[in-house]
Amino acid sequence: MNIALLLEMAADAAPDRIALVCEGKRWTYGELLAAARGAFELIRQSDAQYVALLDESSEAAVIAVFGAALAGVAYCPLNYRLPDADLAALLGRIAPALVIGDEERITRIAGEQGHTVLAREDFALKAQETVPAGDARENNPGADESGGGVAIQLFTSGTTAAPKAAILRHVNLLGYILGTVEFGSAEETDAALVVVPPYHIAGISALLSSIYALRTIVMLPAFSPEGWLELVRTERVSNAFVVPTMLSRIVEAMERVGSPDISSLRAIAYGGGKMPLEVIRKALDLFPQAGFTNAYGLTETSSTVALLGPEDHRAALASDDPAVRARLTSLGKPIPTVEIEIRGENGEVLPAGVPGEIYVRGEQVSGEYREKSALDAEGWFPTRDAGYRDEHGYLFLSGRADDVIVRGGENMSPGEIEDVLLTHPAIADACACAIPSVEWGETVGIALVLREGHAAPAEPDLKDLVRARLRSSRVPEKIVFLGELPYNEMGKLLRRKVKDLLAD
Repeated sequence: MNIALLLEMAADAAPDRIALVCEGKRWTYGELLAAARGAFELIRQSDAQYVALLDESSEAAVIAVFGAALAGVAYCPLNYRLPDADLAALLGRIAPALVIGDEERITRIAGEQGHTVLAREDFALKAQETVPAGDARENNPGADESGGGVAIQLFTSGTTAAPKAAILRHVNLLGYILGTVEFGSAEETDAALVVVPPYHIAGISALLSSIYALRTIVMLPAFSPEGWLELVRTERVSNAFVVPTMLSRIVEAMERVGSPDISSLRAIAYGGGKMPLEVIRKALDLFPQAGFTNAYGLTETSSTVALLGPEDHRAALASDDPAVRARLTSLGKPIPTVEIEIRGENGEVLPAGVPGEIYVRGEQVSGEYREKSALDAEGWFPTRDAGYRDEHGYLFLSGRADDVIVRGGENMSPGEIEDVLLTHPAIADACACAIPSVEWGETVGIALVLREGHAAPAEPDLKDLVRARLRSSRVPEKIVFLGELPYNEMGKLLRRKVKDLLAD
């Protein structure tokens, strides 16, 4: 099977239904499929080995995903925020490619690599105007219908080494979509607001999920809380996915100036980073008609592997039981199509309540890179995320396995220390990191951000707060105050940058 089947089924079932809205322009499912078939012909004529996107979200991204699938080549969206030198290196690794986006920049940094370059508007127009020479599938032996071909290639962030090329095969992506989405389940008025970057797996899975459900995709290329709220109003958006930093800014905007009519919004999913407890509590109050879902997943797992659903959110918010209230900070439970285990340092499966590394297995789990596969002999993928499951099966994330603070042989989760400090009324954001210690090997360092209008608390008071709630070993030895913590565009805390600052 091929992911192009999702668009073909949608266009066959509802060719005249609006599939995509982007910057005022509307595309039907029939028009999108015709453009994808035209893109297939452009790709075939270019002899490209990849289709790359170096641009914000637009109709070009959707056309390119399915055009590449029909052509049997990998779709490789690139992070346009990277420096020129880093982008040139990535482009060199996929040459020759059909590259869609900023012509001037691509030519300047990678003009000698043999790419075919088209601006976003030119690509979309040519895809519409080009008629494939025969059936797109029959005319292209490279399009692997078994599902084993590579559909998507995404480069990892590469914070400590050269980025790895994570690959997702058609069978992985279809395993996720077919296992979690019912075909044609959306009403004709349903619309999903997509604002995550096109080079992130959440953006790709949002496109595939909405198309299979026959839901209209509303794109917001550049996020602002005001623009997001306005699109919800004007397009009567019913579903949305946000990252924690986006939801935080939306909440702030609604508290500051109010909001337009958002009564159409029924479902808000979030993921990509840790959601501050205060933000989700405020959001649940500000969007009383919406069901919230925390979606946990990774690039290598084709998106979501665990969910905390709307009922769990509301039950946790309303409960007086500390164990139930704690679920508001959990990732929920595994989706039915995947298995999750918590393992110790020697690979042993750990019981409930004991922290370790999260392992995932299922058809949607690729765990594969161009360089090598990370799956073990039984198909399990080590996520490098640290966490545990409670006695009821709820999954809790402690952070990256590499982020664990090891003080005198004792493993400590940064998240538990941060959560305690965030209960202080003057603290808006917190990051705990390991810093070098002559006595203990590592000890705890803290970077804090103050709430507007608040003075910095005295260090002894902050240390006493941690000591009163946790063991004395968790008390930070170094505390610094910053104007803000570093996050990437998906809302992930760049803990390594904080760690470097604290160790300086």
